[in-house]
Amino acid sequence: MFFVAHPDKAPQSGSVLYARPDDKSDEGLSWRDLVLRCNETTENNPFDLLSAITLYAHPVYQRLADALGRNNVYALWAGWGMISADFLTPIYDITFSPSAEPYKRRRRMDRYNDFFMLPNDVNECVCFIGRKDYVPLFVGLTKAVRSPRIIFYNSVSRTNAPGCTLKRFETNTRTNWHYECAQLIAAGQVGGTEMP
Repeated sequence: MFFVAHPDKAPQSGSVLYARPDDKSDEGLSWRDLVLRCNETTENNPFDLLSAITLYAHPVYQRLADALGRNNVYALWAGWGMISADFLTPIYDITFSPSAEPYKRRRRMDRYNDFFMLPNDVNECVCFIGRKDYVPLFVGLTKAVRSPRIIFYNSVSRTNAPGCTLKRFETNTRTNWHYECAQLIAAGQVGGTEMP
């Protein structure tokens, strides 16, 4: 099974089955519910899922998890929502990127039953590092969180993020600037200052 935003638009292939995370599986549950079931028991991983943090190819995410503690790092994914670093997750190809192929692209009006694994009563500052396409999902999922929410961004224009503090990450890097930002957060600094 390969998870995409719009299976009906995916290239036809006899060897690949496409689905959305919220589609019904053969067991009658959604694929999302089956993934959750796999995570509820450590003894059973029939789909050979990997922890979310290991699905990121760049090593900075592992450094961030090591520095902050795996239980303090969450991934915001267009296909699954906000999940913990250790959450067992299937490989998928869903993105908010406007340049993605139509079958991979999740649009804002698409309905998803996104996971939200961050506790609402978290006491620490909640920081988001990532593309501006993901900011609306972050804002929506974290709206009940009472602690400060900070969004690091690098675009020329400020994004709309009600209830959040926006902090421009100054760098000459345009592509994958978030790797540099994550590295500084892992080191306890962003732009030479202590994290809030």
